[in-house]
Amino acid sequence: MKTGKIKINGNILVLIIAWLIVVGVFSGLNRNYFTTTNMVNILTAAALVGLVAVAHTYLIIELQNDLCPGSLCAFAGVLSALLVTNFGMNFWLAMIVTLVVCSLVGMFNAFMVNRIHLEAFIATLVTQAIIRGFAYIICDGKPVAITDATFIAIGKDRFLGLPISVWIMLIAFVVFGFILAKTKFGRSVYAIGGNPQAARLAGLNPQRIVTISFIMMGIMCGIGGVIFAGRMNSGQPAANINLEFDAITAVILGGVSFSGGVGNMLGTVIGVLLIQSFNTGLTMVNVSSFWQYVARGALLLFALTADYIRKTRNDQKLLELSKKNG
Repeated sequence: MKTGKIKINGNILVLIIAWLIVVGVFSGLNRNYFTTTNMVNILTAAALVGLVAVAHTYLIIELQNDLCPGSLCAFAGVLSALLVTNFGMNFWLAMIVTLVVCSLVGMFNAFMVNRIHLEAFIATLVTQAIIRGFAYIICDGKPVAITDATFIAIGKDRFLGLPISVWIMLIAFVVFGFILAKTKFGRSVYAIGGNPQAARLAGLNPQRIVTISFIMMGIMCGIGGVIFAGRMNSGQPAANINLEFDAITAVILGGVSFSGGVGNMLGTVIGVLLIQSFNTGLTMVNVSSFWQYVARGALLLFALTADYIRKTRNDQKLLELSKKNG
């Protein structure tokens, strides 16, 4: 099992080089790509993916997954917009209610994984469909307009030149990166991902740790959904489709392994920046939306292939080490 110590390793350097290549290529194709305005736009667009990727980092290290963030973010945006616009609720109270509801969704996912023993992929696929349905049902399939000044400010206001949403994403990266790398809970996350049975025998409670991580995902989706609704001036039930795939791609590109127990938050940060720079570049050079789906799928395939290669190399090193010690 590898630790969560954040350091500049070979994988991080490869990611940085890949990001520089992406920026260089798209800057050559569109001179407006590498500008301060567009870099801020990339960070703004990355905020939602980044928040979801933070929680996905924990889950994937734990050998778990979550396919419902896109639906849950859309539901959170619609619910908060309804509470503020239709029911006249104070924005901050509506935010708290939304986060509580999203946390309950995370608990439901954890219940299906821990108690019913469904694979996380199947359990959260179920939730994905249910929550998207509720997003349409509670607003009768129509976007909910937002006029509340505080709500809109959360999505659009800036501090020191950067949108509030970007600051929230950066704070989440720092706080949860520190927790993952430097705390007992973070070490427990790596332990249950590296060897769940050994972690259980060591006195850890994998079900509790997995539950906390799914609740974390619910909270991140709630925050991200509210921010997105404020930025769009409306809660939209059809929003954020395939958000989870961008987040998963970013996390796997960042070096978090689907085999569990490996990865850190720094890799996720660069992975998020890389995938959003790539997506924005495709849009700016007028690649059709149909081909963008193909390109994103290819990027996910590349991330999974890279993960397989990393795992194969690590297994080979472990085998050679065991032979040498044996």
